[in-house]
This record gives sequence, C-alpha cells and structure tokens, in this order.
Amino acid sequence: MNIETIAVSGGLNPKDSQNAISPPIYQTTAFEFESIEHVSNLFDLKEEGHIYTRISNPTTSILETRLNELEGGVGALCVSSGQSASLISILNIANQGDEIIASSSIYGGTFNLFKVTLKKYGINTILCNSNDANEYEKLITNKTKCIFVESITNPQVSICDIENIAKVAHKHNIPLIIDNTIATPYLLRPFDFGADIVVYSTTKYISGNGNAMGGAIIDSGNFDWTKNKEKFAQLIEPDESYHGVSYVESFKKAAYIVKARVQLLRDLGCTMSPFNAYLTLIGLETLHLRMQRHCENALKVATYLKNNKNIAWVKYPMLETDENYNLAQKYTPKGASSIVSFGIKGGFKQGIKFVESLTLPFHVTNIGDTKTIVTYPSVSTHKQLSQENKIKCGIGDDFIRLSVGIENIDDIISDLDNALNIAIK
Repeated sequence: MNIETIAVSGGLNPKDSQNAISPPIYQTTAFEFESIEHVSNLFDLKEEGHIYTRISNPTTSILETRLNELEGGVGALCVSSGQSASLISILNIANQGDEIIASSSIYGGTFNLFKVTLKKYGINTILCNSNDANEYEKLITNKTKCIFVESITNPQVSICDIENIAKVAHKHNIPLIIDNTIATPYLLRPFDFGADIVVYSTTKYISGNGNAMGGAIIDSGNFDWTKNKEKFAQLIEPDESYHGVSYVESFKKAAYIVKARVQLLRDLGCTMSPFNAYLTLIGLETLHLRMQRHCENALKVATYLKNNKNIAWVKYPMLETDENYNLAQKYTPKGASSIVSFGIKGGFKQGIKFVESLTLPFHVTNIGDTKTIVTYPSVSTHKQLSQENKIKCGIGDDFIRLSVGIENIDDIISDLDNALNIAIK
C-alpha cells in the first residue's frame, strides 16, 4: 500500500477487536495467561504475546505496526518520548567505554543527553561539525558504535546527506541511526538511502495535535551485526536475563528491535501509555494531509522573510538560494517540513520584542503541531548549553525558530509582519 493508505489503516484488523474500525484502547496493565506453558513460553521469548503493558500493549502494537509499515522495516518499538527513543537506540548497542558520533546540529535536548548524561555513564559523544561524509569518517575509531544524525536538523534546518554517510558507516561496520522526526515518513524514508535505524519523537508531526507524548524506534533489519561480533557482542552472545538467548540467533534480522523491547524497555520502563498510542494513531491518519499544508505554508513564510528588510538571514531548504537546496531536491522533493529558522536584525532585544508582539503563534518549545509555534532557542531549548556549544549548534542571539502551522497563510504572514514592525522601528 502507499503511504497515505498505510497512515489511515495500517496495522489495524477489525476482526482482532470486535470488528471495530477505530483502534481500541486497551487500558489495562496486565494480560491473563492461558496456561502455565503459555506464560513460560512468553517469558522465555519462545512465543509472541502480551505480558505486561510496560513491555507491550495491543493498542501500542497497532501503532508500532503502522509505523513499521510506513518506514518499511522489520519491527518498531514505541516508548514514552522522543528522548527515550534516542536513549534506547544508543544504549541498545553502546556500553561504558564506547563512543558514538553525532552531528553537532542535533536538537538541544539530544545534545545534552549525549554530551552530558551519557558521558556520566561512560559513553562518549564525538561531534561532527560538517555534513560531509568524509568528515564523519575521520572521527571513527575502534570504539565507535554508531553514527547518529537528524534527517532535517532542528533548529538549523539542514538536510543530512544520508546516503553518503551511510556508506561511510557501513564501510566501518557500524550502523547509521537517523532521527527522522521533522521529515516524517511522508517526506523521507531513510531506509531507502541506507540508514539502519530510525527514531522519532511521535509527539511532533506523527501525532500532530500537541496532545500526546511519545517516541518510536524502527529497525530496518538490514544491518549485519555479525560482521563485527566483538563490537556487537550484546546482540550475539547469550543474554543471562533470558536464560542465554542470543538475539541474532533467535530473531535474525529483528534482533536489534527485539532486544530494545525485551531488555531495555523492560528494565527502563519508559513506556508509551495506551491512551497516547490511541491519540497518536488518530493523528497519524492525517499525516499526509498535514505535511502537505505544513510544507506549502513554510515555503511561503520563508519567502516572505527572505524579502523582508528586517530579517538578516533565513534558513529553509526549499528556497533556491539555500545551501541545502540540492540535498532537499534529492531527499525531500515533496517539501522540507515546517521549520523555518531566521535571524532578526538588531539581535537579542529585537528578538524578545518580536516574540512578545506575536499574537497568532504560540510561544512554546514544541514543533510539528497543527498550530504555528515560535521558539527562541538561546533562551529555551539551547539555554543549558555553554556558549561554546551554542556556537557549535549555530545558535546565536538573533536566532528564531518557527514551526509553521496549517492555519491560513495570510493570517500567519500578517501577524509576523505586524510583530516585525513593532520590534524594529
């Protein structure tokens, strides 16, 4: 089926739920076992089924199946937030003493997770300040477990050269993990360009309504963990917590995503609630329609800002003058999502006055909502970063991020114009 059809009905079989055509909410913590043999097989991973909602739930399973179908993978795991998805995607393969390579342009929250929190647990993050695959290759060592990048960076709005970075990663037998939150599978399917693992904050565009926290990991099943048995031993060697099961031996191509669920989600407990899974499924049904309007409105806003004398610079990949335009034509030809970043002339004082003069956009830190959102990264999403790290992320005092919603474009631009006239006189 095509993406639009999968978004509406993927993973849902009415016969499995009293013929209901809307996903049922299985608001339960536990599931009754049919027999001692049944429960024994479930706990030994010899049989599929639900044990406890911390590990799996029928409502969440529908969402996981739908996301997996959208991406074309072998399996998906939904968790409580995008941060949880990023965390588990790394912890599933990295141990104390290991390194990961990440783009310096990643979202501020992910930057803190990698550079501060993971460092406390002995996992070191090496930042790459370039989109050039050759620069990533220079950073790879025998300690490197993966490369982690965003398909469209937040808030820099750069397009990742996925295909060439994937080639470098695979040359050194390490996986490429892509945060595809901003692009969504409607605009870009990273597996088509060689990525191995995709993560999402489903809180954003996948849900679309700003009412349900969630995250997801999707496994392509294409990475061969056995090519470096020592580096990825935890996927190959017996897991003592499951009586010696080898994930690669027992689950073949789905080894990574099964381990993420039955070991890390089991132990960390960052579970998506069934109700949030339901809300996300309902939002997902309109993903293709929303993304079309997001892209259309964002390009018009970017064009308006580019031609406004009060704006110093604008970043949006679908602008022909943007440095990422050619990459956007290759990876996201249907559009570059809703994020438009720009610099306001005058800097910090004018930036504050501009944000506080807006009446239509909501001043919050979320993105991907149906509503237009404005964020001032230097005092919010990137405030915890040192000045040095803000520079690495490209965040200056004039930097403003818009997540352009699906309202009437004339109303959006009119409000931006009014606020700019107030801020800069």
